[in-house]
Amino acid sequence: MTVQTSREDRTPLVEMRNIRLAFGGVKAVDDVSINLFPGEVVGLLGHNGAGKSTLIKILSGAYQRDSGEILIDGSKVRIANPRDARSCNIETIYQTLALADNLDAASNLFLGRELLTPLGFVDDDRMEAEARKILGRLNPNFEKFAAPVKSLSGGQRQSVAIARAVYFNARILIMDEPTAALGVQETKMVADLIGQLRKEGIGIFLISHDIHDVMALCDRVSVMKNGQLVGTEYVKDVTEDDILGMIILGKKPGEAASQV
Repeated sequence: MTVQTSREDRTPLVEMRNIRLAFGGVKAVDDVSINLFPGEVVGLLGHNGAGKSTLIKILSGAYQRDSGEILIDGSKVRIANPRDARSCNIETIYQTLALADNLDAASNLFLGRELLTPLGFVDDDRMEAEARKILGRLNPNFEKFAAPVKSLSGGQRQSVAIARAVYFNARILIMDEPTAALGVQETKMVADLIGQLRKEGIGIFLISHDIHDVMALCDRVSVMKNGQLVGTEYVKDVTEDDILGMIILGKKPGEAASQV
């Protein structure tokens, strides 16, 4: 209870209020409000078509909301495109990771934003030094700096994608299925990365279909169904069955039992 009260006394890093978006007659997101605090991981769960990805695409600038407000650090912002989102220090790490397979970690880290020498040439040495610094902070076991990223494991590739976001001052990370198709060790690597980001005060929205992931990685879980928010619960206060009931029945823990 103490943790919850202290969070409520703080200003959320992100607050999405009464967000609505319809495609034709279909309400993809219908009056949804969620928030995220610094150093917190909030999982977004729901069946395909529940609206979770659409909601997050509004925050990332891929879609424009029909109505509602977005606040960053308590101030209203306008996010009309991905550039606006980045200016708010919001970065999205898609399931595909958007890495250039034939390039090494440093080249991927600075892709499109290369560091240059005073003469205007690409400064490979400085980029590698910066890559070693940021990856050393996030994943001390990362060693394959010269290898093309296509040769890296799934967890190492996640490390590169996360390092790219954090290097360019992301404070809000959107992670789409970060452990999909990863083995046990790779999943642990991603969990360790998320733990490090937490310590640095970065807030994370984690989109997932996997209840086990959410229970292991998140502080709170928000469940959506048919474009609406079923509810948001602290992970420590619910069971996997409670969350499953929210996803399938669209009811908060206790509601389903009380209506039997």
